[in-house]
Amino acid sequence: MVHPADGNLIPNNAEFNLIGDSPAFEAVLKLIRRMAACDATVLISGETGTGKELAARAIHYFGVRRSAPFIPVNCGALPETLVESELFGHARGAFTDAREARAGVVAQAEGGTLFLDEVEAMGPHAQVALLRFLQEREYRPIGGTLVRGANVRVIASANVDLAAVVSAGMFRQDLLFRLNVLPLSLPPLRDRGDDVTLLTQTFVRRFSHQYGLPLKALDEDSLSFLTRYRWPGNVRELENLIHRQLLLSDSSAIRLVPDGAPRAAGEPTFREAKAHAIAEFERHYLSRLLARTRGNISLAARLSGKERSRLCKLVKKYGLDRKHFFVSETLARST
Repeated sequence: MVHPADGNLIPNNAEFNLIGDSPAFEAVLKLIRRMAACDATVLISGETGTGKELAARAIHYFGVRRSAPFIPVNCGALPETLVESELFGHARGAFTDAREARAGVVAQAEGGTLFLDEVEAMGPHAQVALLRFLQEREYRPIGGTLVRGANVRVIASANVDLAAVVSAGMFRQDLLFRLNVLPLSLPPLRDRGDDVTLLTQTFVRRFSHQYGLPLKALDEDSLSFLTRYRWPGNVRELENLIHRQLLLSDSSAIRLVPDGAPRAAGEPTFREAKAHAIAEFERHYLSRLLARTRGNISLAARLSGKERSRLCKLVKKYGLDRKHFFVSETLARST
C-alpha cells in the first residue's frame, strides 16, 4: 500500500488518495514512479473518478519539477473563442476587454507542469493551438510581438478512448500522437479487488479524525455491498458515500445500504442493459455520421434515412454540438 503519510511515492505534505495494493494498482504506481523520473508528455486515461489528477500530481511532485507550479486546467471550461488567451495570455489592448496584460496558464506553469484535464473536450481551434505549442514549445501571447519559449511538462487526461474520438472525427490524430508519448491507464475501482475495502477503511479513519467523531466500523451487509457494487463513479463515488454516511449515521456502525446509498447491483436488468446498448450505439452512430457530413444535419438525415426533426432531437438528446464537427480545411492546412 502506498499512502501519503508513508512518503514512499509523494511528498508528505501532499494529500492524495493513491491507496491500494491490488496488482492492477501496483502496476500503475510503478509506472508513475518511472514517469516521474523523466520529462516526457504523459496521457492519462480512465473513467471519471479513478484519480487522473491525483496521478498527474504524483508524477509532478515526485519528479524534478516538484518545487515549481502544478497548474491544472479544465479543458471543458475553456471558451473556444478565448482558448489561446487562456493558454498563452494576452497583451494589454489585445481585444476589447483586455485592459491589462495577463499571463496564460502556460506562463503560470513555467518550470513546472501543465495538467490538461478532459483534453477530449477541446474544440477544433483549441486543438490546433495546442498542437502548435507542443510541436514548437513556443508561444506568443495574443496581441504580443515576442515569441516566448516554454519550459513546462505537459500531462493530459481523458475520460474517453481518444482513439475512438479520433475515429469519430472529433479529435485530431496528430494531436493524439503528440500527447500519447507516455500512456497511463487507470483501472476502474471494480477491477481493483480488495482495494475497495482498503480505501473504505482509510476514508472512515480520515473523516472520523476530520470531524472529531468516534471511529465506526461497517456492518456486515455493507462489507458485502462494497465488493458487489459496480462503482460507476469509482474512488470519488466511494469517498463521497463514506463521507455522507459517516456524518448522517446515528448508529454505532456505518451502513451503506439501502437508504441514501447507491443501489447494490450485480448484473443490470435486461431492460437496463438493452437501453444502455441502444444509447451507446446511437451516440456512436451519430458522432460518426456528423463527422462524415461535417455537421450538416440535412445531409446526415438523408444518409441515415431519418426525418430531419427526429435526427435533430437525437443529436440534442446526446448533447452533440454539430459545430464541433465543422472540420475546417483552413485549420487542417495550417498545421
